Amino acid sequence: MNPRELVERIWARDQAVWTGTDEARWLGWLDEPWRMREDVDLLLQFADSVVDRVDDVVLLGMGGSSLAPEVLRRTFRQEAFHVLDTTHPQAIRSLESKLDIARTLFVSASKSGSTLETRSHTDYFHAKGGLWAAITDPGSALEELARERGFLATFPGEPTIGGRYSALSPFGMVPAALMGVDVARLLDRAREMADACRLAEGNPGLELGLSLGDGWREGRDKICVAPNPGGFGLWVEQLLAESTGKNGRGLVPAPGEAADGPDRQAQEVRVSDAYELGQEFFRWEFATAVAGAVLEINPFDQPDVQAAKDQTQRILASGDEPAVEPVGSPEELFAQAREGDYVAILAFVNPSPEADERLATLARRAAQATGCVVTHGYGPRYLHSTGQLHKGGPNTGLYLQVVDDTGDELSIPGQPFGFGKLIRAQAAGDFESLQERGRRVARIRMEDV
Repeated sequence: MNPRELVERIWARDQAVWTGTDEARWLGWLDEPWRMREDVDLLLQFADSVVDRVDDVVLLGMGGSSLAPEVLRRTFRQEAFHVLDTTHPQAIRSLESKLDIARTLFVSASKSGSTLETRSHTDYFHAKGGLWAAITDPGSALEELARERGFLATFPGEPTIGGRYSALSPFGMVPAALMGVDVARLLDRAREMADACRLAEGNPGLELGLSLGDGWREGRDKICVAPNPGGFGLWVEQLLAESTGKNGRGLVPAPGEAADGPDRQAQEVRVSDAYELGQEFFRWEFATAVAGAVLEINPFDQPDVQAAKDQTQRILASGDEPAVEPVGSPEELFAQAREGDYVAILAFVNPSPEADERLATLARRAAQATGCVVTHGYGPRYLHSTGQLHKGGPNTGLYLQVVDDTGDELSIPGQPFGFGKLIRAQAAGDFESLQERGRRVARIRMEDV
């Protein structure tokens, strides 16, 4: 298929570009910059209605509902906007201690409306008060909950857009409006990129997608995304890993890693101005769709994500204490490294500057021991991001899980378990899922790092 034909067929919603299954029903993101632009006034009216009533905004979401807001928060340097996408009790307590609940707006964001982490966060903080809004697809359980509890507003998502392609939808733009971002300007930049992605020549999304796909064909499947102050790599990780990591294939996102290796390719992030973020979101979305065609996979499903969720639910339903004892050692795991492998450090610990530093030290140790690309992510965040790649992608990962002491339990209203047990069950569930798939995996304690 020549480039011109590929571009025309993507815009024509021709699912035969990929696997010919259900891809056509997940292409709403192609039109979202225009559709969302029509609703900007509604977003701004809501933001204006709460600006004098709140000191802080807390976004409760996971994966596609949290990563774009987190990148927006960092890019626009919004200290009073917080993203909660961990179930660690210490992190939740730390955030709560910084808030005047009565002057805090909580935004529950979940496309399905049934995300366990988001519902748990919502029930915990709603019991304490505050102002509330929701972002969810029409007809979801969260929409019904928002109605029952009298939320100030509920913003409907577009059902034809998957979570990781939702940055330019209400899941990204409602948070942007609450940060005081000029949403119209951001979307106008996105529309400029979308128009450019219709071209047969000089098409930024096509060029990036073909570069990703051609590199993969040549064995360069590790995508070394250049670092930027806004943490754009966090969002790209989910987009690439969850979209392409299936059927034993996949692109392995490695933000910040050096590209000097035969299995690596360098890719830049074009965000010299904060408002170029709108363009960059769309450029990478289109590129991922193009790369999916090259890899001959469906870039819009996530068939292996449910595995860890099911294991977590089974552990919680059993009433047993989750098994998170050390298994193996880093040395034993790293000794299994082969050419073309990568190391993934999976940290179910309290996200903090101290944890960042210790995990960075562990990553350097892994790189020295193996010579491989090293990725790392906090759990349960990564379960909604790179987890699909870990289980459905190529068996080239060395997975090192890190757990810590979750401290005193923190109860979740209406649940027989608290946040501490929940995050331990998530760690245990993912470990079992990796083992079931024959992945090379070990577990250590944070104090041993």
